[in-house]
Amino acid sequence: MAPEPVDLGSPNLVAGIDDGVLTVRIDRPERRNAFTQEMYRGLKRAAIIADGDAELAALLVTGTDEWFGAGGDMAGGSTDETLKSELDPTDHFPFRHFERCRVPVVTRINGVCMAGGLNLVLYSDVSISSDRAEFRVPELLRGAADPWMAARLAAAVGTARAKYLYFTGARFDAAEALAMGLVGTVVPHAELDDHVAWALAQIKRTGPVARGLIKRDLNRRLAEPDASLFSATIGSPEMVEGMRAFVEKRPPEWPRGR
Repeated sequence: MAPEPVDLGSPNLVAGIDDGVLTVRIDRPERRNAFTQEMYRGLKRAAIIADGDAELAALLVTGTDEWFGAGGDMAGGSTDETLKSELDPTDHFPFRHFERCRVPVVTRINGVCMAGGLNLVLYSDVSISSDRAEFRVPELLRGAADPWMAARLAAAVGTARAKYLYFTGARFDAAEALAMGLVGTVVPHAELDDHVAWALAQIKRTGPVARGLIKRDLNRRLAEPDASLFSATIGSPEMVEGMRAFVEKRPPEWPRGR
């Protein structure tokens, strides 16, 4: 039986429900699976759906081809005009909703995972990575102070390693990600689907109320993201230059002063 399709409001999110799992595939490989605002909002909607459907046991998020997710689309691409009028310009991000969702959020990391894509992993509950996956924390290279990354990266890998990854923007592979505690497990790429299927089957064997309580208890110990960090940099000359330099594929020329 084919999965029951779910409309998340973006043509770049292919979603469906099958056997108690809402699966969302990020499908914009021609732009490295970079997230438009509609895509972020669609992922938020997926978490809300999973939280409210008693028949669902898990939310699974994955990518397409060699891309899991490369972060926000620096060149724009949004067609949703309502986003411009939101009082909270961060409200469409899905990260907090991944943690608040009562069911486990599973990330199947099939390829390159950085910036907003890495945030999805950090805010998920079970992360399973292909050995082909690559990771990076490039926010500061764009002049962006990402509060969601800051609130979870150090908790996952430790403060010293988090600072190293943040301040150098170094690329690292799946084995390094596992060693530092960034992902739950790494499997050979050819075994990725089988291992994800096994993990989902194991999740379904657990008590739904008990697992929801444990998820809530574990997450309440984590720091609350400080969204004012993002508000302080969004639209600033530094962030504008960082984004422009990225799009133009050149080193940034940071404005002087604070």
